[in-house]
Amino acid sequence: MGLLQQFAKELVATKPDLILSANTPTTAALLQQTRTIPIIFANVSDPVGDGFLTSLPRPGGNVTGFSNLEASMAGKWVEFLKEVAPKVTKVAAMFNPDSSPGRGEYFLGPLQAAARSFGVAVSAAPVGDKAAIESVVAALARQPNSGLIVTSDIFVIAHRVEITSLAVRYQVPGVYPFKVFAEVGGLLSYGSDLVDNYGRAAAYVDRILKGDKPNELPVQAPVKFELVINLKTAKALNLTVPLPLQQRADEVIE
Repeated sequence: MGLLQQFAKELVATKPDLILSANTPTTAALLQQTRTIPIIFANVSDPVGDGFLTSLPRPGGNVTGFSNLEASMAGKWVEFLKEVAPKVTKVAAMFNPDSSPGRGEYFLGPLQAAARSFGVAVSAAPVGDKAAIESVVAALARQPNSGLIVTSDIFVIAHRVEITSLAVRYQVPGVYPFKVFAEVGGLLSYGSDLVDNYGRAAAYVDRILKGDKPNELPVQAPVKFELVINLKTAKALNLTVPLPLQQRADEVIE
């Protein structure tokens, strides 16, 4: 039994009235331990595809919550990468199959479809450790006009410092799914506000503790999105971020 499953088992054994789960791996571990204690997840991309519930409007079990990204977001990542690095024609989509929705396919298919309209070819770049991360970025550096798109999973978020620093070192322009990447040196991020979903989850906690059932509460999509541009990183990559794109940004890091 892994540590996550062990912690989930210990938590369920305390018989709480309700559990707030952070993400996909924690929700999966909790559901292995209980199908009766109400669970609210704060940031899960594909709860239906991961088998947590039967549908978004009618979850049908003991779990509901808030999604953080929809697969259609992939198109925006390609669009922003082309705006900030217009010469890019080849992109590696980085993800960890063990923690990414649909083992990476949730975002990869829509990403490849969207990229075709921009004349960009997208290849899968699965990673599972630091060595694999560097191998992917180094390979991109050897191919002219290459870029990086990091999709959403807990592994890449945990390794955001390594990923963004390698991208700068190897001079690879990258787009990332959340603000926390841009804050540590990522060129550009676009995605939902992860913290905002925790605040919204409080309303579901209140309703369930007052008697509502999880299967009566639909899964809600994110409502707050952030475009963040790191101009310091753009300079390090010898890129000029168009002024209209800067003006659209929610935050510009200088």
